[in-house]
Amino acid sequence: MEKTELIHKLTALMQETGKAHHQAFIESDGADPEWALWYAEHLQKKLGAILGIEFTKSDLVYLLISAQREQETRAPGANWTRYYAKFFAERYT
Repeated sequence: MEKTELIHKLTALMQETGKAHHQAFIESDGADPEWALWYAEHLQKKLGAILGIEFTKSDLVYLLISAQREQETRAPGANWTRYYAKFFAERYT
């Protein structure tokens, strides 16, 4: 798969996951201090299938928090879904 296509696919997955998380936590307006645990559970199979890698939930929690911290430092205010997509694409292709 071409890198541009992969990033597009990963961005769509992150957007879908963000919407699902917001729905799951609608009563708190999406606020969830343990968001990475929920995201890891939701993304594990789908992200693994796209990248052809078997992730553990622990792997994904670590990677998601790493992506968040990197974005906060290197690109504050950037679109998080695209940033995370690039984060994963650069590491696993």
